[in-house]
Formats: sequence, structure tokens, C-alpha cells
Amino acid sequence: MEAAFAITLGVLCASGIYLLLSARVLPVILGITLFSYAINLFLLGMGRLSTGKPPVIAPGAHYADPVPQALVLTAIVIGFAMTAFTVVLALRALAIDGTDHVDGDNPHLNGLETRGE
Repeated sequence: MEAAFAITLGVLCASGIYLLLSARVLPVILGITLFSYAINLFLLGMGRLSTGKPPVIAPGAHYADPVPQALVLTAIVIGFAMTAFTVVLALRALAIDGTDHVDGDNPHLNGLETRGE
């Protein structure tokens, strides 16, 4: 179980970093999203994966740690908001510049002024 969890985290991190290094906006947004999913799984794993544990404290029983679960829930909400913001920002940049390159080079303009100015 732990090996599959570690491999999943590694694949998500590697895929996220690979997509972050692209020159287009949509793969960068997907890379940020995949990387945040990997971080969320890591935080959830910090609470020790266990099944059959009571959710509340019972006398003499071991219980699941609620702090990592609360952190992951908060991170999911913040990640969704940031993804929505970056999509809107990317659409606005596409409307102004006419391209979705993230490095600032616009191969279509060739030194001309941008349409937004």
C-alpha cells in the first residue's frame, strides 16, 4: 500500500513539473493542478493511512488524526479557487495578446504592438 502511494505521488509530481515547464498556458495550469493534487495526497498520507478507526475519540481506542484531513479540505478549496483565477487570467491574456505563450514571446506579432494597447 505504501509503495503504491509513493509511486502515485511520484508520478503526479513528475507529471506536474513536466507540464509546468511547457510554453503554453493550459498545460501550465494543468501542471499546477496535478502538483497540488500530489501535495494534497502527501498531506493526507501524513495522517497515516488507516481503515477501521473511529472518527471520534473512544476510551482506549486509537483514532484518525483530523488535522491532515482538515488541511487537505482547505487546500482543495484554495486550489480550486486558484485554478479558476488562473484560467480567467489566461483567457484575459489570450484576449489581449492573441497568444497563449507563457514566456512573453509572441511569434505571431514579430515585433509589432500588442492588440491591447
